[in-house]
Amino acid sequence: MQRHEKAKHIAKCLELAILLEVSADKPGNVNFVVGFEGTRVEHFLASAVAAREAFEEAANRGIAISRNNLKIEDAGIGELIRACAADVAAWQKGGNTLIGTIMLFVPLAVAAGMTPMNNDGFDLAELRRNLKLAVESTTPQDAVYLYEAIEIAKPSGLNGAPDFDVRDPKSKERLLKEHVSLFKVFQIAAGYDDICSEWVNNYPITFDLAYPYLMQQLKSANLNTAIIHTFLKVLSERPDTFIARKVGIEKAREISRDAQKILELGGLATESGRQSIVAFDKKLRSADSLYNPGTTADLTAAALALCTLGGYRP
Repeated sequence: MQRHEKAKHIAKCLELAILLEVSADKPGNVNFVVGFEGTRVEHFLASAVAAREAFEEAANRGIAISRNNLKIEDAGIGELIRACAADVAAWQKGGNTLIGTIMLFVPLAVAAGMTPMNNDGFDLAELRRNLKLAVESTTPQDAVYLYEAIEIAKPSGLNGAPDFDVRDPKSKERLLKEHVSLFKVFQIAAGYDDICSEWVNNYPITFDLAYPYLMQQLKSANLNTAIIHTFLKVLSERPDTFIARKVGIEKAREISRDAQKILELGGLATESGRQSIVAFDKKLRSADSLYNPGTTADLTAAALALCTLGGYRP
């Protein structure tokens, strides 16, 4: 496969993962049936299309790294995240839709570009090794670009930063002056944000929890059911850090216990499970989006990205 064809292939895999994630009617999230005030499914669809160009460029840079035509520290992961956030903002009017997913997917695209393809897709063990190299090689300038991406996306729930607060105008200057890489920034934030935790721990939720569970589900369930059950599985084991930052860790743990109970009831495979999902969705939405498990949705999308990069097709 030619370089440009490989990069396009990777971008298509990641775009498809986003589309599949939003297409599933996960409780408390935007889907084809229901949205939030000002943010609906069409905003996510437009965002998926808009993000593809940055994913393709990220993959191209990964390919260049694999051919020794580009140093890994020059991959520009922060720049790519900012470019992707700007493209997404330009193509829809629904506010922040994908910033967490973008932060997970851009390094994945670089790592996939670095990884040889086989007939079915990518060897995920090798992709994961390259992913670790990519994120650990980020620079202070990458960190500045990431802050600019967040300024573009304007996500909610940013309170609680112990240092280098993204809302502090002096933070970007300090990042450069104190030579703090993007990886180091995420180390600081890893304790209260699972997107950052994924970065600094080599994506354990994605690779070790969500993806294996998703693949197991796909053996016996349809795609919608597999995605919803994977979402619930992740939520049951990892209190959603987006919810925790907005309303506290105890409420986030309560939501996780609710997800666990649904799975114990059989989820979508049983009548009692289906009824509990409806009640759970109502509970999450009654809080005016404060209980939106947005981080869990991002992690579910990342599992779907491994799925599509590994060769799965719906």
